[in-house]
Amino acid sequence: MTTKLEGKARSDALASLRHWTEVPGRDAIQRSLKFADFNHAWGFMSRVALAAEKADHHPEWSNVYNKVEIVLSTHDAGGLSAKDVALAKFIDSLL
Repeated sequence: MTTKLEGKARSDALASLRHWTEVPGRDAIQRSLKFADFNHAWGFMSRVALAAEKADHHPEWSNVYNKVEIVLSTHDAGGLSAKDVALAKFIDSLL
C-alpha cells in the first residue's frame, strides 16, 4: 500500500509543484490546462495515459474540446502520495 504524504514531506512536495493547487475539501491536487485545439489536448492526454498505465496510477480527469482538468490523489493511501507528485512532475514535463 502506498503511504500518504504528511508533514514536511507533503509541504516540500507541494512546494515543488508550482502549477498545481490543492483541491478544497480533499487531499488532492489539481491543474487546469488549455491547448490550441482538441487534437493537442487529446495527444497530451494520450501521453499521460501511457505513463499512468505504466505506473499503475491513474488521474481523475475530464476533457472538453481544448481544455483538460486533472485531479491527482492516491485512493488506497487516502490522499496525496509520492505517486501523485511523480505523475504531476511528468505532466509538467510534457508542457
